[in-house]
Amino acid sequence: MLRRLYDWAMRMAASRQAPYALAGVSFAESSFFPLPPDVMLIPMVVADRKSAWWNATICTIASVLGGIFGYVIGALLFEPLARPIIEFYHYGPAFEQLQQWFADYGLLIVFVAGFTPVPYKVFTIASGFAGLSLPVFVLGSVISRGARFFLVAMLLYFFGPPVRDFIEKRLGLVTIVFTVLLVGGFVAIRYLN
Repeated sequence: MLRRLYDWAMRMAASRQAPYALAGVSFAESSFFPLPPDVMLIPMVVADRKSAWWNATICTIASVLGGIFGYVIGALLFEPLARPIIEFYHYGPAFEQLQQWFADYGLLIVFVAGFTPVPYKVFTIASGFAGLSLPVFVLGSVISRGARFFLVAMLLYFFGPPVRDFIEKRLGLVTIVFTVLLVGGFVAIRYLN
């Protein structure tokens, strides 16, 4: 099933409807869809580097809106919608741990979740369920999702197709290393002041 979804995303990336499909995938991935928008963003930017920034903007806006939808699912529709989504992805124990992390870290956990390749949908639903402040959630989502998508677009814009292979193979590792450095910077600033 995932292979068919991936193949569909790759076909859509080459079509005239690609920006609409990119927005749809970005929105849906933030609340329930299994494929990340990168599967469309990467080939779209490689095909037309001039559109890199516009495509990253589409991803960011649609992803944040989808994240708000996931937040609403967690806050208002947990039993009928959120629980089945969490069970489908087998994230029950992780979901319980997230609730404690939200209480402890708030904005930081949303930022880390939005930037790394961990399933963002689980964090959006958990944010709503845990009652995280909606403005804090939106701020963290805008910063983290924007950073992620604009980083991918920037690398592809400046380095083109060779970076595509690197990103597709090592996106998880790259984003985790970047996130660790970024979080380490926040922690250092907090304790140095």
